[in-house]
Order: sequence, then structure tokens, then C-alpha cells
Amino acid sequence: MKVAVMQPYFLAYIGYYQLIQSVDKFIIFDNIKYTKKSWFNRNRILMNGKDKLFTIPLKSDSQCLPVNERYVADSYSKERHKIIQWIKSSYKKAPFYQENIQFIEGLFHQKNINLFEFIYFSINQVCNLLQIETNIIKSSKVEIDHLLKGEDKIIAICNSLNADMYINAIGGKELYSKDRFKQNNIDLKFIRTRKIEYKQFSYEFMPWLSIIDVLMYNGVERTKNMLYEYDLE
Repeated sequence: MKVAVMQPYFLAYIGYYQLIQSVDKFIIFDNIKYTKKSWFNRNRILMNGKDKLFTIPLKSDSQCLPVNERYVADSYSKERHKIIQWIKSSYKKAPFYQENIQFIEGLFHQKNINLFEFIYFSINQVCNLLQIETNIIKSSKVEIDHLLKGEDKIIAICNSLNADMYINAIGGKELYSKDRFKQNNIDLKFIRTRKIEYKQFSYEFMPWLSIIDVLMYNGVERTKNMLYEYDLE
């Protein structure tokens, strides 16, 4: 049983979906503290050859609340229109614009106002589009001590699900000990995305943009193939 654990990110880069595809069960944190500078409710597209940040606005609330207790702002309907116009103007001449624009618009027009459910819906929709069949589970549904932190929490999740392999994003390589996981009969692996480049009109290639960019320039079928362009270390 292969497991990965990750924060909920809205329309994340291709590596996020590679991680989901690489495991049997993907645990997504719904009871983790929301952090303002994270990628929970924002991401980047390509606009005129430069990266453009878009953000889903949130209602003002305590910064201590978990992501499943934060809500989309009342101003979102106005902001949504602006973001969609950015996407349309940026990608209207992209080769797979017509194939994907209705799907992408639908992710912004969903009715969820709870931030976690908003993100969770989009992740499931993208996975369905790309035919990723991984079981996605909310972390609050896993029977562990949710006061645990860091490595202890990840190991507890793996043990609760009888996982024998845990796959983590490559950025966490300095955070976890393979020996510690091995002591718990878990094989710790890190996923490294191979070099993925594609033509973005005549601009110099800009990596690690939202899955929106990948879909617009590559289409669903080629994007599905990209899900396997990684190595486990």
C-alpha cells in the first residue's frame, strides 16, 4: 500500500498530480492550519511571457483557523470574473484552449464557499479529467492522534492505513529520516519530477505553473502521459 500526504492546493503544478497518481491513497490535510503565504488558494498562470499570480479571496478571520474553517470571501464573484478573463486572454490562442476552457471555468464557478471543500472539489475534478484513480481521503477521517506533528504524524497516518511505502514530494527530503520510517516497516521514497518543457508560444519556458498552463498547451492526453514523468528516490 503506497500512501502520500499533502496540503490542499488549488490547481497546483503537474508534480502535485504526479504525487497523487503515484500512490494508492492520497491523504489531503483538511484539519491543518491555513497559512497566508502558502498555495492553498492561489497559483500562477502565464501572461505575456511572465508568471501571473491569481488568488481566491477569503473572508477575514483568525489566522489560527484550519483550512476547513476558512471561507471564500463575498467579493469572490467579482474576483472570479477577473481571473477568468486573465485566463481567457492569456490562453485564447493556445492549442488546447477550446478543449479545456469550459472545464477550467467550471472549477471557478463551483458553489462551495468553504475553502477546503472548494479546493477538494477542484482536485477531484482534475483527477477525474486525467483519469487518476487514487483514493483521496481527508486527513480528519484517518484514525490517529491529530495533535501529532511532522514525521510522527506522517508515520501514524501510514500505520493507520497499513501502508508499507510513503512517497513524499522531493522538497521534504531534508525533513524525514529513511531509517525512522524503516523502523516502522515503511519504505520512504521521494518523487522527483523529470524535466518537463513544452512550447508556450514563443516565450522562454516558464516551469511549475498551474495545471491550467499544462492543459492549455498540451491537452488532456499529453498531460496524462506527463503524470508518469518522474523518478522515485
